[in-house]
Amino acid sequence: MSKRALFGFLLACLVGCGAGNEDSPSGGSAIGGGEPEGGSGAGASEGGGPSFGGAPEGGAPPVEEIAEVFGHSASELFKLDPDTKAVTLVGSFDGCSSVIDIALDKDSRLIGSTNGAIYEIDKLTAACTEIATGAFPNSLSFIPAGTLDPNVEALVGYNGDQYIRIDPISGAITNIGSLNANGLSSSGDIVSVKDGGTYLTVVGNGCATDCLLEVNPATGAMIKNWGPVGYGATYGIAFWAGSVYGFSEGGNLFELTFDNDVMTSTLISSPGTAWWGAGSTTSAPPIEVPN
Repeated sequence: MSKRALFGFLLACLVGCGAGNEDSPSGGSAIGGGEPEGGSGAGASEGGGPSFGGAPEGGAPPVEEIAEVFGHSASELFKLDPDTKAVTLVGSFDGCSSVIDIALDKDSRLIGSTNGAIYEIDKLTAACTEIATGAFPNSLSFIPAGTLDPNVEALVGYNGDQYIRIDPISGAITNIGSLNANGLSSSGDIVSVKDGGTYLTVVGNGCATDCLLEVNPATGAMIKNWGPVGYGATYGIAFWAGSVYGFSEGGNLFELTFDNDVMTSTLISSPGTAWWGAGSTTSAPPIEVPN
């Protein structure tokens, strides 16, 4: 069973409906970004490009970042080096199976969800420790403190077009808002970066294969539709230094870069891994820092 079929069953249990997607990958390189559909949201980029942060305060030299970008299949955890584009196997999940997504907080604490529970996952060994049971979405991300909570990073996701918050201790789910995007709904993943953008893959109206949206992390509403990513069933996205990395169930790993209103997709590899999700720390650098 594919990740989307598994989530469709789960979503039917949660809200009485599911979101579908045609899984036929399509090629592509330069992809034009569309105009915002349904207006802009507050608290994030107002279109025209990701809301990247500036230089460190006081002119201090940049702190060297340790890349924390992960992708996974249903049964194995991998790490991507965004500088060399090399992918290495961390290990097989131990203590959880059929993992449908992961999320990392600012300290790179790794949380994963399955069709029946959420887990803390050791990023060095892929060992899983159960946190709570329940039904959880297949799109997860932490969002920076100060967005939904002044002092705490919130774990969020989408059930179809409904934006929810998940308590990472109890597993309790709270409805926050809606995508409000004219028939679009989550297709696989969300990623958020402090002082950067928040992105979501979607399918639906005008997006037969997955499109990338920029969304407002405070409300869940769409800010900008960047258009098709070039590959169907993109169940995982991560972020590092100005680029969004896409992971498709068809095995495609690709990089999305942004130049004004144009998004460009560059294939990194087709390793044969059926990607089910991805994640990166919320403290990822919002822009590339020159060497």
